[in-house]
Amino acid sequence: MKLTPEQRITLHGFNNLTKSLSFNMYDVCYTKTKEEREAYIEYIDEQYSAERLTKILKTVSDIIGAHVLNIAKQDYVPQGASVTMLVSEGPVVEVPTESFEESPGPLPGSVVMQLDKSHITVHTYPEYHPDEGISTFRADIDVSTCGEISPLKALNYLIHSFDTDIMTIDYRVRGFTRDINGHKLFIDHDISSIQNYIPEDIKNMFDMIDVNVYPENIFHTKCKLKEFDLNNYLFGYTKEKLNSGEVAEITERLKMEMDEIFYGRNMNHGSIN
Repeated sequence: MKLTPEQRITLHGFNNLTKSLSFNMYDVCYTKTKEEREAYIEYIDEQYSAERLTKILKTVSDIIGAHVLNIAKQDYVPQGASVTMLVSEGPVVEVPTESFEESPGPLPGSVVMQLDKSHITVHTYPEYHPDEGISTFRADIDVSTCGEISPLKALNYLIHSFDTDIMTIDYRVRGFTRDINGHKLFIDHDISSIQNYIPEDIKNMFDMIDVNVYPENIFHTKCKLKEFDLNNYLFGYTKEKLNSGEVAEITERLKMEMDEIFYGRNMNHGSIN
């Protein structure tokens, strides 16, 4: 049963619940030669440099109403980047009641709410298969907040900030806060699925699986693109330059890679449809 703003429980002191969102995205590409692989890695490092990732995280901090205290960022050699942002409570305004609903967040917008002792991090992991056939890029983003708002309100913006084939999303509420009578509250908002924070047009693009542990306030959703267009996975050329045998082989390898990431296990070639 959802609470109206008038029915919300009055807390004793600050809201001490910690709400953590982990958003992992994967981009998969077929790189036939060493030159193609190196060009793909260079492209990824340019597209998702520490400077651009910092801009993305600053927008996330705006969405959750945070004030940036400190930023540490680094581009690594030979590849990858990291940004860690420590944030605190931003300007407090009247809390929009719709922000408590299970619905996608702004893209981006001005949602300012109470939070404190929070952080936002991102790490990127470009990598490739030893035989140079498949290259992948993974970005891990963690948004952890204490206070009113759930970091799930930043999920919509994060999804739109990365070109992703597969997403795994985890959300957990930890700790407890107390009402004015001392009664412990282990969660302060209704949630049935992370999917409710993803727009319908995005959900229609993905196959999605939920694994939720409601008594423990743990929620997990993973997503894989439904449509497969080989041209989106070739770097620097199109499938018109391939013969039918090459198209079939590359398609099988890419689909296997995506299935293994999505299901979290290695598969045999016979398991690919």
